[in-house]
Amino acid sequence: MALYTIGEVAVLCDINPVTLRAWQRRYGLLKPQRTDGGHRLFDDADIDRIREIKRWIENGVQVSKVKALLCGEELDLETGWRERQETLLHYLQCGNPNRLRAWMADVGRDYPAETLVMQLYTPLRRRLQCQQVTLNTLLSLLDGALINYIALCLASARKHSGKDALLIGWNTQDTTRLWMAAWMAIQQGWRVDVLAQPLSSVRPELFPRQTILVWCGDAPSHQQLAQLEQWRCEGLPIYPLNGSGRDPSRLIQDI
Repeated sequence: MALYTIGEVAVLCDINPVTLRAWQRRYGLLKPQRTDGGHRLFDDADIDRIREIKRWIENGVQVSKVKALLCGEELDLETGWRERQETLLHYLQCGNPNRLRAWMADVGRDYPAETLVMQLYTPLRRRLQCQQVTLNTLLSLLDGALINYIALCLASARKHSGKDALLIGWNTQDTTRLWMAAWMAIQQGWRVDVLAQPLSSVRPELFPRQTILVWCGDAPSHQQLAQLEQWRCEGLPIYPLNGSGRDPSRLIQDI
């Protein structure tokens, strides 16, 4: 029977080890084995369970209710992501950055980065993107808090083993989405540095001997995909990173 460390499971399931520990300690969703030294070991059944938990969460089920579903209980499964958006909006309107940061850190421990980006932060940011001054101010507050939180996550990831990479935004204007792409990348095992401002063109020769992750937004152009394919054929370590959170080293083969 194959056994996996928490780091290996994090890569296999695209999830932060911190979230796996929270699911075990706070909610009793996982019961990994332990080595003599106390390190967690997961088997194939645990991996299947983790993926099932992720599916429930992506459908809007609160983490605290997932255990009952795994035990076969029937619940009223009203979508919970809109409710979380309203909770986040409330913290933004309160104008208290400390409470906002604490809430974001709490949900960041309970949910995978990809799920939070796709189900919580991106939909709420779209709701706030308009010409109305108040909503624009709330969006700016949210973006600042997000970038601050993600920067802390990137710094924490550098304390652990992983693959080093530089993340570059290419022809995309949304700097916050660039940082969210970096957040998803670190949960795939990358240790990421972010080029803070997106570029209109990418020049790999400026970053010799570095692995480069390229964020082209949710819909890369045919020209961008063709250029990425050319770099791949030249043997350069440059990989596209899209909004799905999938491993860039596999994505390059899909172009």
